[in-house]
Amino acid sequence: MGSMRAPGYRFLFAAWLALRAAGAMAWAGTISGTVTAKGPPVPASANDGAYASHRYSLAERVDYAHLEDFVVYIDQAVAGDAPPEAPATVTQYNVSFEPHVLPIRVGTTVLWPNRDTIFHNVFSMSETMDFDLGLYTQDKVGKVVFDKPGRVDVYCAIHSRMHCIVLVLPSRYFAKADAHGHYVIRDVPPGTYQVRAWQERVPPSAPQEVTVAADGVTHQDFHLGFSDRPSH
Repeated sequence: MGSMRAPGYRFLFAAWLALRAAGAMAWAGTISGTVTAKGPPVPASANDGAYASHRYSLAERVDYAHLEDFVVYIDQAVAGDAPPEAPATVTQYNVSFEPHVLPIRVGTTVLWPNRDTIFHNVFSMSETMDFDLGLYTQDKVGKVVFDKPGRVDVYCAIHSRMHCIVLVLPSRYFAKADAHGHYVIRDVPPGTYQVRAWQERVPPSAPQEVTVAADGVTHQDFHLGFSDRPSH
């Protein structure tokens, strides 16, 4: 009799676990908003037509209104945050790294496949992490485990314009903004957090204290720029 009941009990136990997981997800909130950037003030004399000359024809100025690759993240460890399971990937293709900016949770393994038919090299001398995967083509996939939070600039020793950034973050609660500057961080446990916005060309934002309720959406915008930087 006991053996006949066992499958039924296992089914009920599995159903209970599923309901419990669904309930846990319901007790989580969302942080969303927009990120914008503004460059430093440009003196009027900088618009005197000199950029039209042949000498400065390649001196392209940064268009701060259309920057991409903004990342918004909780800048602290979050209780109950599970370690990363799946690796992330940066692909070497068309003599570039794709994506240019890769935000990951600390402890994540990153794979570096080469999809070109020429040799590439993957290396970093960043303070956060330094490594050198050597030269390889499509016969190898390099991998690196990023076990310390921070910014890691990665290059190819052969091709000078190949550069990407691995942004190693304290938790999995982060998001890249879309082309319109909108971001959404989902399934955040209720609590109060320090949240930051980042973009490689602009000083990072000061941390914003954001309180997340057990459900619903908490709105937080970020405006990055140079107005609060020292003038010297």
